[in-house]
Amino acid sequence: MPPPGVCLNIMESRHKTEGYGSFSNPNKFFNQDHQQLKHDCLIQRVSFIDETFPPNQQSIGPGILSPNDLANLKWLRPANISPNPAFILQGISRFDFRQGELGNCWFLASIGALTFKKCVFEQIIPSGQTFDKNYCGLFHFRFWRFGKWVDVVIDDKLPTINGRLIFVHSKDPNEFWPALMEKAYAKVCGSYTDMSAGTPAEALMDFTGGVHMSILLSEPPSNLFELMNRAGSSSALMACATPLCGSTSNTLSSNGLVLGHAYTVTGVEQVTTNRGKVVNLVRLWNPWGKGEWNGDWSDRSPLWQTVTPEKRLICLSIEDNGEFWMTVDDFCSFYSDLDICGMSPDFLDRNSSRWWTLSYEGQWVAGTTAGGCGNNTDSFWTNPQYPIEIRAEQFDSNCEKNLLVSLLQKHDKRNRHQVQNHYIGLYIFEVKEKYQPGMGKFPASFFSSHAPVAQSKSYRNSREVMEFLFLTPGHYVIVPSTYDPNKTASFLLTLYSKDEICSYDNSGDDEKNFIEKPQKVKNAEEDENKRAIFHQLIDKYNQVDAEQLQRLLNDNVLKGDLKSGGFSIEACRSMVALMDAHSAVKNSFACGTRLSHTRMFSSVQMFPEQESCH
Repeated sequence: MPPPGVCLNIMESRHKTEGYGSFSNPNKFFNQDHQQLKHDCLIQRVSFIDETFPPNQQSIGPGILSPNDLANLKWLRPANISPNPAFILQGISRFDFRQGELGNCWFLASIGALTFKKCVFEQIIPSGQTFDKNYCGLFHFRFWRFGKWVDVVIDDKLPTINGRLIFVHSKDPNEFWPALMEKAYAKVCGSYTDMSAGTPAEALMDFTGGVHMSILLSEPPSNLFELMNRAGSSSALMACATPLCGSTSNTLSSNGLVLGHAYTVTGVEQVTTNRGKVVNLVRLWNPWGKGEWNGDWSDRSPLWQTVTPEKRLICLSIEDNGEFWMTVDDFCSFYSDLDICGMSPDFLDRNSSRWWTLSYEGQWVAGTTAGGCGNNTDSFWTNPQYPIEIRAEQFDSNCEKNLLVSLLQKHDKRNRHQVQNHYIGLYIFEVKEKYQPGMGKFPASFFSSHAPVAQSKSYRNSREVMEFLFLTPGHYVIVPSTYDPNKTASFLLTLYSKDEICSYDNSGDDEKNFIEKPQKVKNAEEDENKRAIFHQLIDKYNQVDAEQLQRLLNDNVLKGDLKSGGFSIEACRSMVALMDAHSAVKNSFACGTRLSHTRMFSSVQMFPEQESCH
């Protein structure tokens, strides 16, 4: 429990400052410490049973199993399913597993991408987990959830019918990492049912916690093949999806593709035919483990006879394993979108460069900071505002794009299917003239007299929206918003810039902050005395809790005159809570440093050049 009077948001900000939620120090999901739990089980010589995700119908969830299947459902440990269970057998591969009864192809397509990047795989699945030494039926996995890494503990009881796994299962009945990883993610989502239907982008981000780019394939960039080639050579994961056929998913089309289905991008290759024609190819994998494209450059296409035997030997595998090649043009024609997610932004640009990132956690609060989109001229200015400066010693005017902006809405629902995303988007305005950063919140008059230099093409009710754009050096203010006003939600705003990017804290709540100059202290000695008293009570975070605030006010403001009852503890708690929502700290400038306070967390980090992870 937090100390009296200290708001949860303040505690969260403190934890983040101290590294809680980082990859090296992940949050404990449901406050479960896998090391302590494992130690207790080994000492007591018992097998772990996870009471927070119990092996019962509640963890399965409604709607995916028939009453007859539920009656025959049994939760078994791997030793009761296979005579020689193993966590991983002979390495990892996309061909290790197949989708089960659950409609979570989006998740499994993302796992397929994960198997290509050992460094990413090992951060999701900590090493040293086996069914041999120190086994107690407990396993743990790590996922990135809305800005924080979490360590998720599970028991190894898996849902079966007639002794067979009913959800994801390995081709080798002795291998269990896919089924256990699926269970851990089901726990994060709330149940197995909560994993039904989704987009690969969600799982890819939860696997990497990194840079995500979504590409609409009906309007592909001219350098799509180059971009995919860079992503494949880096630590990035790629997955894609076919469009829905009406409202029905998993419809098999005549060309062999499944509509409304997720696929893994497993490779890109450029080949030259015997007539000298250069062809850009993409390799895709169906998480069903079967069912393939039957058009040009498919397994049995005669076009493979137009390339050298050496190239055929490298690329072609005539086997119904769900994997196939197609041209980039066909890829754009028959797939709706492509998601690329990497641990760093190195895939975004062909030139080796350093990338800077800024991240903010914020909230839209109905009635105060949820002003809606730009159509709402009277309230738009009340949205959260994030002034930035882009600096560049050697600015490249030929650079097509230099800034990726991501807006991710966070939810507080235990069950994923209960989440209702708002329509979200963002605007970027250039700041010139009298409106200078750090002088207060930009007023309605600023937005009525300035057109945005960039904005979301459309507001979408998705977990994340992003824009990849070009901005010249200068000052800007970014305004994220929901489409409709008075929609309460939390969000994570992240910026990745090729040029040095700096953040200002924008204090103040009204237009007067742009006009009035800071007032000099009338009595410097009195002010210094107040500071000294305050510093006697503050903690290492330069903050006071409600009890300390009560003492400060009653002893030093009322001077001990408590005839009226003085400041009550309830009133002081309310003041602390008010500061948590509307705190105003000194105007600050952050460049290469971290700002932390009760309203906004801002960090600046520079990505070094990284070795590719294959």
